[in-house]
Amino acid sequence: MSRDVTLLGPQRRPSVQHVIHDLDPQTPVATVTAGWQEREAEDAELGELLGGRMVNLALHARWLDVHECDQEYALAERDHDAVLADLRSLYVGQLDHVLRAAYDVAHSKEGHPRWREAALGDALEVVRLVDEQHLARVRAAQHTFYAAWPPQDRPVVARHRDEVGRILQQSQAVVVAGGHVGELTRVLHLFHVEPHLPRVVIAWSAGAMALSDRVVLFHDFVPHGVAQTEVFGEGLGVIRDLVPLPHMRRRLRVEDRVRMSVLARRFAPTQCLVLDDGARVPLSPEGRLPADARVLSEDGRISDAGAV
Repeated sequence: MSRDVTLLGPQRRPSVQHVIHDLDPQTPVATVTAGWQEREAEDAELGELLGGRMVNLALHARWLDVHECDQEYALAERDHDAVLADLRSLYVGQLDHVLRAAYDVAHSKEGHPRWREAALGDALEVVRLVDEQHLARVRAAQHTFYAAWPPQDRPVVARHRDEVGRILQQSQAVVVAGGHVGELTRVLHLFHVEPHLPRVVIAWSAGAMALSDRVVLFHDFVPHGVAQTEVFGEGLGVIRDLVPLPHMRRRLRVEDRVRMSVLARRFAPTQCLVLDDGARVPLSPEGRLPADARVLSEDGRISDAGAV
């Protein structure tokens, strides 16, 4: 089904109400606030912005109910989380080494520019290989888990899936808020949301990231551990060939043009979409960006998509 997808910047100054302005006021709008986790139900302000016609899918609460009612599945899921954590730890260690090497080459002034560029291309190929291998291993681990524990065969999961599907079928639009992208992606997959999405889809921050085919985490400023942009896993695939970057100016060293260039080139030809506060990006039916959308160009600058 062709969908009208609009990606928004962080909602510090809400704009979602303007996107739904032309929708039928009598038709429900489904919302996903599962990324807020324990604050999922604190959605009164969002409900007002949506004109009082909001129906929260309550995916986080449903996930907690699954764990309470099916403790065998809950234990298996915790074991699976440990497997994914091990994979991520190994990947981040590799990634830190190869990205540091890429940055060193990119910052170097030694040698002929032609050979420096060739060396940088080689270094980026190694980074992409590490990304692709990690994504493939995560995909394999997910397939193994779901083959051993098919969610559709667990009665409590099946019941929640049916309820979520009915709500979405009765809704004119769905709004996916931000929060914790890992937990958000988990419940969107578990409750099989993507096949039932209505025609109009609106998302911001982690919600926009979870809709992508490949979820990318990014932060240059962390209190401890490795601070490298990493591939987390597969999202819903509602939007493709885009890496949404909400809060980018607060999370990345945007003044470091070389570092930003490495980021853009690493994921090319996929475009890195800058979702600043106030951004409103309606995608075409084919999933293309409007010309005035802001993207990270391969020279490390933030530019209009139409100029790249």
